[in-house]
Amino acid sequence: MDDFTQLDIDIYTLSNKVYTYQYQLGEPFFQLFDNSPVERGNLNVEVELDKQPTLITVKFQIDGTVQLECDRSLELFDYPLSIDKAVIYQYGEEEEEITEDIYTITTGTQLINIAQLLYELIGVSIPMKRLHPSLADKDDPWSEGEIVFSSQQKGNNVDATEEVDPRWQALKNIKNK
Repeated sequence: MDDFTQLDIDIYTLSNKVYTYQYQLGEPFFQLFDNSPVERGNLNVEVELDKQPTLITVKFQIDGTVQLECDRSLELFDYPLSIDKAVIYQYGEEEEEITEDIYTITTGTQLINIAQLLYELIGVSIPMKRLHPSLADKDDPWSEGEIVFSSQQKGNNVDATEEVDPRWQALKNIKNK
C-alpha cells in the first residue's frame, strides 16, 4: 500500500445495494501515518457498504494483530484486535463530521477514503497501558482498585484493630517526640 488512494471507495458509480470490500493492512499501511503508535500489524478488514438513496451505511469488521512495545520491558508483542464499527454517511449541503459515527457528504461526492477512519478505529482500540502478556498476569499494585490511599481513611486516626506497619509506627514515634 503506497498511498491513501488504495482505500478509496468510488460511491458515485454504485447502485443502491450492499457491497463488500476486503483489505489486508500491514506495515505499509501504518507507514502512511506520521508518528503512528503502531508500526507493524496483520489485520484483515471487511467493509460492508450499504448504499441507499439518502445515506450510506458502512460497517467495519477488523480482525488480526498489531505489534506493540511493552511499556515495562520494551519487548515487542502481538496484541489481538477485533473491532466492529458502523459509520453513516448522509447526504447534505456541505461535508462535515456530525459525530464520530455520522458524517455529512454532498450529493456530488465521488469517493470515500476510509484510510483515516480505519487508522483511528485501530488507534482507539490499543490500550493506554501496553503490557506484554507475560507481565499482564503478574500482580500489579497500580492496577485499578487495588491501592487504598490514606485520603480514603476517615480523619488521621487509625482503627485500633488495624495492624500498623512497624516502620510507620517508628516514624510516628519520632513525630510525637
